[in-house]
Amino acid sequence: MEQDSLGHGQLVYYKIGGLIRQYRKEKDLKLLDLSAITGIKSAMLSKIENGRMIPTIPTLFTIINKLGIRPETFFSQLSTESDFPGYFFLPKSGFTVYEKEESAIGFEYKSILEYNFEGGAFQISFLTLQPGAKRSQVTTAAFEFIYVLSGNLKYALEDKIFELSEGDALFFDGAIGHVPVNDSNMTVTLLVLYLFTEQGKPGGGF
Repeated sequence: MEQDSLGHGQLVYYKIGGLIRQYRKEKDLKLLDLSAITGIKSAMLSKIENGRMIPTIPTLFTIINKLGIRPETFFSQLSTESDFPGYFFLPKSGFTVYEKEESAIGFEYKSILEYNFEGGAFQISFLTLQPGAKRSQVTTAAFEFIYVLSGNLKYALEDKIFELSEGDALFFDGAIGHVPVNDSNMTVTLLVLYLFTEQGKPGGGF
């Protein structure tokens, strides 16, 4: 699986997918259209856009070239401050709404904090699952930590099902197919931590 072939440090590389999606939509292209002009399978493009896969540098340059984006313009939008002042104050008014799977129903994400460090990066998000929320199982090039803030849900890791309630937590390798399921009539809220590391395996990767 393609992942982590881009450098990090100054680049918030897990924002790549959302930026590609933004430019694709501005060009009024569907995933199949982008697949046709890049020669990259639409399933891979979908995973890249959803932040589930980090593209290799050749793949990324193919995409941005076919979208007509200057590399310096694209990468300037991925840069982040490298100095850590020792703390972050994170008022809720600053949480950023973002989308992962366009086909998902009832999934509402807000990014709380995104931070790079030597050897990787992490993102903390707030996820709201509406009653009946659904999507297919996905994989992610990161470790994931889930903490249930409110409600009850089932969390599927491939064929294994975990029943979680308020205060429960789950930690797993995102390479395992996974999906949260809210089959209750109440809204469920989750805190989600994505840990992106350098090599792709525990002790040096996801």
